[in-house]
Amino acid sequence: MAAAPPRKANPPAASPAAPARHLAGRLSGKVSSVLARASVSVGFDRALAREDIWGSLAHARALLAIGALSGEDFRAIQRGLGEIRAEIGSGAFHWDEALEDVHMNIEKALIAKAGEAGAKLHAGRSRNDQVATDELLFLKKTALRQRGFLLDLREALLARAEEVGEALAPGYTHLQRAQPVLLAHWLLAHQEAFARDADRFLSLEGRLKWLPLGSGALAGTSLPIDPEIAAAALGFASPARNSLDAVSSRDALLEYLAFAAILAVNLSRLAEEMALWSSAEFGFLSFPDSLATTSSMMPQKKNPDGAELLRGKAGRVIGSLVSLLVVVKGLPLSYNRDLQEDKEPFLDAASTLDLSLPLAASLAREATFNLPRLREAASDPFMAATDVAEALVLRGTPFREAHREVGALVAFALERGISLLEVTPEDFLSFCPQGDPALLRRLGPEDLTRARGSTLGGTAPERVRENLARASARALAERERLIAEIRERDLLLQALLETGEGTP
Repeated sequence: MAAAPPRKANPPAASPAAPARHLAGRLSGKVSSVLARASVSVGFDRALAREDIWGSLAHARALLAIGALSGEDFRAIQRGLGEIRAEIGSGAFHWDEALEDVHMNIEKALIAKAGEAGAKLHAGRSRNDQVATDELLFLKKTALRQRGFLLDLREALLARAEEVGEALAPGYTHLQRAQPVLLAHWLLAHQEAFARDADRFLSLEGRLKWLPLGSGALAGTSLPIDPEIAAAALGFASPARNSLDAVSSRDALLEYLAFAAILAVNLSRLAEEMALWSSAEFGFLSFPDSLATTSSMMPQKKNPDGAELLRGKAGRVIGSLVSLLVVVKGLPLSYNRDLQEDKEPFLDAASTLDLSLPLAASLAREATFNLPRLREAASDPFMAATDVAEALVLRGTPFREAHREVGALVAFALERGISLLEVTPEDFLSFCPQGDPALLRRLGPEDLTRARGSTLGGTAPERVRENLARASARALAERERLIAEIRERDLLLQALLETGEGTP
């Protein structure tokens, strides 16, 4: 038997200044290099840095109110965190993996800048309530930003619906031609789906009212801190009502991921139709060269990569939802280190949507519709069959009988290689004895769309105009609301950064 290879020395263990030893006098010795590597999260949780600073400023105000910080301490913390915020924004901040996470990196930097005042800041809080607060603040910011991206996409679809007017398109079920619709009706259909996505994102705010900060590690703190101070400073309606739940719940992230997955699927459906419509077999639209690529081998190709990439991104977001559901499904109360695994799926889904939504808006704005080809496809005479059956109903034929009669008439026309409109009056009456053969001459695609005026959400031009006006008015109101919410949030954060006496 060959001799075993010489055993290599283990890689250097984490420094004694690494978080597990830096924080806890209870333990001695060095951290296992394997555990140290598994513990490091700063590579991804640094995305929460600004929220960590805002939460720390709010906590400092609460400590100031009970005398745990002096006014001088508070101003030193405020200045130090302001400098750290600026360094992070400029890219000058040094992130140290030995410090494990975003919280300890900022705390160490603050102590270096503010001295003893910085070392006082963590009184009355734990990284457990700290990270839960950071995540909710980040989620609020993310949902607000992505509501804006969603609105950009919806406004692009609304503008295109206004632009195409009463242009026709074929409507499909089972990917088979079904009935003609207005192209604007198709654009508004996708807009309606994204409007529901916007409603879901907006509804998140109603369940992000309760601030985890003040819950400590799991049971609160014995310091007489007024948690209402931080709640008001950060824009929360109230402190959390149960500390065990506050530090361990990730419902908000799960709900966001569920809504994000639905949105990603809606984006994927739009992308799928646009990619399909851009094929030579359909020929209904084309993309500008800026949103397409060519083949590395076939010189003639123009591939709809923008739409295909958008379609593919849905898989990542769906995976993020499933990943976090699996992480939290079996965790006992309260905080468990498994919850470190919540950030990567959450942050990845957020960044994926930050990319996908503007891409979708560009596709919607810049695609060129082939209106003659769309009208040609919408003019398929067999798409009038439902209207023929409904005309028979108005003349007394029970619908199921009318359906059978018209179906037999369609089969007859197909066998003879003629269109439905080319059937002779005699043949028509032989299949539909209660019908009026003249009806077939009044079933062009414009006639078929105009006939759908009684359906509120139908494709009749007047209904489409009404729904376009309604959706446009709603989008305008949402834009005004969004601007007001962003302004309010910016004012809250600016107040936390203001220098001065430092009183709450």
